[in-house]
Amino acid sequence: MTRIKLDDPRYYLNRHVEWLEFNRRVLEEARDLGNPLLERVKFLAITANNLDEFVEVRVSSFLQRIEHGSNEVGTDGRTAEQDLQTVSAPMQIFVRDQYKCWNEELLPALAKQSIRVLSVSQLDAKASQTAKTFYERRVAPMLTPVTVDPSHPFPHVLNKALCIAFLLRRRRGGNGKPYFGVLTVPRTLPRLLRLPSSANTIHYIFLHDIISTYAAKLYRGYEILGSAPFRITRNSNLYLEEEEARSLLEAVDLQVTQRRKGEAVRLEIDAGGPPEIVHRLVSTFELDESLVFRCKGPVNLQRLFHLYEETARPDLKYPPFSPRQVRIGHDADSMFEAIRNRDVLIHHPYESYDAVVNFLQTAAHDPRVLSIKQTLYRTSSDSPIARALLDAALKKEVTVVVELKASFDEATNIRWARSFEDAGVQVSFGLVDLKTHGKLLLIVRNDPDGKIRRYVHLGTGNYNPSTARFYTDLSLFTADQEITASVQDVFNFLTANSEQNNYKPLLVAPRDMARKCIALIDRETRHAKRGRPARIIAKMNALTDKPVIQALYRASQAGVEIDLIVRGQCALVPGLRGLSSRIRVRSIVGRFLEHSRIYYFENGDNPEVYLGSADWMPRNLYERVEVIFPLKEPELCERVCREILASYLSDTRKARILSSDGTYSRPPVPRSRYRFSVQEYLMGIANGSGDEAGNHAFRNSPVVYTQGPVAKSSATSTPDPATEDTENAAV
Repeated sequence: MTRIKLDDPRYYLNRHVEWLEFNRRVLEEARDLGNPLLERVKFLAITANNLDEFVEVRVSSFLQRIEHGSNEVGTDGRTAEQDLQTVSAPMQIFVRDQYKCWNEELLPALAKQSIRVLSVSQLDAKASQTAKTFYERRVAPMLTPVTVDPSHPFPHVLNKALCIAFLLRRRRGGNGKPYFGVLTVPRTLPRLLRLPSSANTIHYIFLHDIISTYAAKLYRGYEILGSAPFRITRNSNLYLEEEEARSLLEAVDLQVTQRRKGEAVRLEIDAGGPPEIVHRLVSTFELDESLVFRCKGPVNLQRLFHLYEETARPDLKYPPFSPRQVRIGHDADSMFEAIRNRDVLIHHPYESYDAVVNFLQTAAHDPRVLSIKQTLYRTSSDSPIARALLDAALKKEVTVVVELKASFDEATNIRWARSFEDAGVQVSFGLVDLKTHGKLLLIVRNDPDGKIRRYVHLGTGNYNPSTARFYTDLSLFTADQEITASVQDVFNFLTANSEQNNYKPLLVAPRDMARKCIALIDRETRHAKRGRPARIIAKMNALTDKPVIQALYRASQAGVEIDLIVRGQCALVPGLRGLSSRIRVRSIVGRFLEHSRIYYFENGDNPEVYLGSADWMPRNLYERVEVIFPLKEPELCERVCREILASYLSDTRKARILSSDGTYSRPPVPRSRYRFSVQEYLMGIANGSGDEAGNHAFRNSPVVYTQGPVAKSSATSTPDPATEDTENAAV
């Protein structure tokens, strides 16, 4: 039998194409008739937001690497130039399908519900007067028309700003030659205006239609030959020379400002725009035709978020969901005592994030608490987490590790960092060249018995109560001495670059996480070769790390059954004979954003479960400070296995199965069974209404778990690849 070479590029899917496939699965939700209509509109807006970020970061990186002459190749053997060629056509097809969804599916469906988006020509007298008054009072005073000529150069167009281009001709003089006009629409103006309408109807008009209608008042003395709304997307990567920066805070602040002025990488323009306008813009911004997108509808479909938010039709949205409230104790002493007695695991958003906020707020005001340390990667602009830290700083030692380079949240983090410094918080910005992505909160307390103890919260998601309402994540509260001591070591690493040889029982990137994850996979491989129970179930956002993928391939070849629940991009190719025939990959896109990372290893009938902030991606394993932590309590391991993982592997409603050709399809369902949704099932459990049919659905899933108890100490022994013959050798 021919030996399979695991380095062969054919065994790795292109991660950028797979990201576009993920966004297509989001688009499928916009087209899914089983979703409420306004939720479908929202899903379409989400696809536009996702594509923006893809262009701002990934397409920008392709262009920059091409400009620098880089010949570096990815795991699938493609260079940056080939990557750009590979994604260009799928992006064009995707944009075409977005507008087809809007024009042919959502607009007619909205009209049937008496919700209409009108053009100026469709307005009745009353609505027309409303639009005119709005323009004259709110819009016109803020507009600055520019005519491009020798004394007026082409204006700088901000990143993703809505603009309108005009083709002009002087009414007098000018020799009949065309002029070019540009108008930037201020960001503070609403992009969608609600109009007066009859009872039981809702009418909107897009702002650019109103401005275009009254543009003649802005360009007096000119004849408007044509116009087109357009939008430029710019390179939004941050390029920092951290070693030379006087202050990382100032350096990031400057880069965030300059982001709005980065190189142009995409042009979106109304499909009906005159060719002369398109040609002028393409020439001005020096864009390749493959990065010009002609939109058969509103430029920037993200505007549809406003339609969703401003349309008061609860019958066309998801029914309200109230998470189960989890209260740990009734005051500070009882809360910390409860955590001392046993670990607490909370599953968001099914169980409220209020427990995390209350944990920190209680600690902030508890006179027995001596110090608080926390990492902040993303949080909200009005964060109760941040406010609690400010309150605590009045009487306690508070240290906050703020990640300034959290993509697209830099400005918010900079503001909080300055507020913390003003309040006397010890602020750290982590380590040079490493983002701080681990979710850690450490509290040191002088308990009533006179003993000083550490308590920690570890999570899979950000300390952001706003996103916690629709991100699926897990939170662990523990006073376990091994874990809390290791968390303190991680903070020492972040604030002083003080490295430990071992962070056991935690897996910490970039120190040892990749090595230990591969060691855990390799241990399952050895179990399978020796005829012992061997299985891996891993849930994450993305899987692209080549060494991890190769370890999974080896495990499959040895007989390990592997189920991967990967929300986004997956470079691993499942179902290949002799290589990955025992690997199954599924993605779930639904009402909530799947964000939790769970890693299950059967370990020869002694299962281990790990949770954490890290995906199996190079950036998480080698370029960030990440933490994966074990669940030690058998009951919590059992809950994760039977309630969470088993139901995810049973989903037939929102799941898509990855084929070896890189495409996704819905799993087949026998006629005798209904389609099962894991998110709906978990909402039912949270509300105490989990139905028996749902229970049956995942009890009969293909997942097989050992029936015996999970050894409490099992999750503390991570195998060392250097000692292959010792099944549970400590690292």
